[in-house]
Parts: sequence; structure tokens; C-alpha cells
Amino acid sequence: MSTEAEPVPFMLRRPGVSFPPPEYAQFRNQQGLIRAALPTGDTVWLVTRHEDVREVLTDPRISSNPAHEGFPAPGRTGGVPAASEVPGWFVALDPPDHTKFRKLLLPEFTVRKIRALRPAIEAIVDESIDAMLAKGDGADLVEDFSLSVPSLVISALLGVPKVDRGFFESKTKILVTIGSTDEQRDEASKQILRYLNRLVSIKRKRPGDDLLSKLAASDELSAQELSGVAMLLLIAGHETTANNISLGVLTLLSHPEWINDEGVVEELLRYYSVADVVALRVATDDVEIGGQPIKAGEGIVPLVAGANHDSTVFERPDEFDPSRSAQGHVAFGYGVHQCLGQNLVRLEMEVAYSKLFERIPTLEIAVPPDELPFKYDGVLFGLHELPVRW
Repeated sequence: MSTEAEPVPFMLRRPGVSFPPPEYAQFRNQQGLIRAALPTGDTVWLVTRHEDVREVLTDPRISSNPAHEGFPAPGRTGGVPAASEVPGWFVALDPPDHTKFRKLLLPEFTVRKIRALRPAIEAIVDESIDAMLAKGDGADLVEDFSLSVPSLVISALLGVPKVDRGFFESKTKILVTIGSTDEQRDEASKQILRYLNRLVSIKRKRPGDDLLSKLAASDELSAQELSGVAMLLLIAGHETTANNISLGVLTLLSHPEWINDEGVVEELLRYYSVADVVALRVATDDVEIGGQPIKAGEGIVPLVAGANHDSTVFERPDEFDPSRSAQGHVAFGYGVHQCLGQNLVRLEMEVAYSKLFERIPTLEIAVPPDELPFKYDGVLFGLHELPVRW
């Protein structure tokens, strides 16, 4: 495909259109990649095929660092702070800078370490259900459960006081809402970092039995880097998980036969692909992806949902089917930037569903499904509210 082709409008999830939008399948069937225009008029390459998305996420000539010229501007697609703005925001760094942080954190997120957290996560889920039931015969599942559980889990893991949960939720919402201005995002980031700088200082003086204290004691990160890492883990650790929990509950209420199926979590991750447009990239050298030449300095958007609904990899991809093998999905990314906390997300989702449907077997949606407010305004897909009753 020629770089002279007329760019298509950049597509986000939108009301009245099934997701992934039908254009994704059309794009996969075309040669090369698709040139698309962001709302600002800047252009990027859209990548929709599973094989091509994985190649983009592993090619060393393609960078995740927003400091490079041509990187899709974060404010235009609902992105997060740039690496140059937040020391320790290592998902926006390339190896070897990225490697330092990942190597330090990886031992804390192994399958064995996360499995050991099950009793604590179960207690948090039970506590959230207790609080929800205490409200009467109905609640907003998003506010009272889906946000509560992952926020309490990551806060407990890092050593953030429970009373500060609301502060982080409100600031994170600004960062992941597409309609937020760059100024609003900058202010929200600064407020989070100011808080975390104070918390890091406290942990270094009076360490506790938590991840932040352990990292502070290692002396491998500066105070600023440690605050940035904590900010990243807090944001990544609760917003995406909350969206997955809400969408999963909604889906399982419509398909109760799947509630105890062992493939539910992986299929939900693949099916909804809530972080479809998060993995923004830029070419730092001339490269070819899917037969398409890409010049250095051109922005790239690998569409996670495009890859996860590629019919050459997943049969009948637009059907929700936990009996399939969803292995190979890229909901957590791929390569060196694959989500560090994926084992934690899986466990939280599993415990949330099992506990919720076991303890509230009469749970049901309290409004017609077509009235539910989906997050069409967010870089992460989910529900603003999920009114339920029992």
C-alpha cells in the first residue's frame, strides 16, 4: 500500500456499532496496513492482523517511547504520561532502560507469588460483597465492586492506605478518559506523584511488609523512579481489571452456563480486549510490517482487538465461547512489554466471579441492557455504571 493513500478516520468504539467495528475485518483483508487520521489530523498506521500486531510489539526498530518524533500524541488517543515526564514510567521505555525496571519487578509477579495472594484477595472480595449487600437489595456494581476490588488489592500490595483509594480512582479516571485535556492529565499526574513522593519517603523511613517498602529498601531506584513505578502499577493495577470485571459480570449474567467454566477468564480477556488502543508505537528506523513499508518517524497503532478477533487465529472470533482455546491472545500485549501484572489480573477476575455468583445467586441487571452506559469516551473500554439487584 502506498503512503499516499487517503487516510481513513481514526475509529474508536462508538454507540450503535458492534465491537470490534466491521472495519477491522475489512482492514485485515487488505494488503499492507491502513493509514489513518487521528482527530488532530496527524496520521498513523493501523495494524489489525494478529501476526502483524505481534511483530510490531517485538521489533526493536519500533519504539514505545513517546519522546521519539512522530509518536502518536498521548492526549489525542487518551494515552498516559510520557516517559520523559514521569521517571519510572517504564512501559514507555525501550530496552535496555526498560529492562532495569522489569527485571526488578518480575520476581514479585510470578505465578507462585500471585497464587500466595489468593487468601488476601478472597478476603477483599468478600469484604466488598459485604459492603454491597449492606446497601440493601441493589447497587452499582462498578462503583461498589468492580472498582473496589482491584483498587484495594493493588493498594494493599503496594502499601497504600485504604482511605486513599478514592483519590487514586478519581485521578486515574482523568488519565484514561479520551475527553480529558492535556492540562487535566498533567494536573492529575502531578497530584498522584506528589502523594506518592510523600509515601515513598515514609516507606524509606518506616518500611512495612509491602512491595513499595521492598523496592525502597533495594536502593536500585531513585525516589522519583520509585514514585513513577508506583504510579504505573496503581493505574494499570485497577482500571483495566475493574473494566474486565464489570464486562465479565454483564456477560455471565447473560450466559450463566459459563460461570464456572475454566476458560471464562481467558475468553473474556480476548473477547473484550479493553485496552485496544493502548500500545502506541513509533518507528525509529525504516521497517516493513505485513508487506507495508513504514518510514522512521511514522506512528503506529497496533489494535489489540483486531489481533484478538483475527479469524485466521480464532475460529468465529466475534462469538463469546469459553470452550475455545483463547491462548495466544494479546490482551496483555506481547514481547518485552507484555503486562507484568497479568497473573494478578487473572486471579482477581477468577475470584471476583466465583465469589460474587456464589454469594449472590439471584444477581441480575437492574436496567434494560440497551440503557447501560458503556465507556465509549475512554481509552479503556468498560462500563461507567452497572446497576444490579438481587
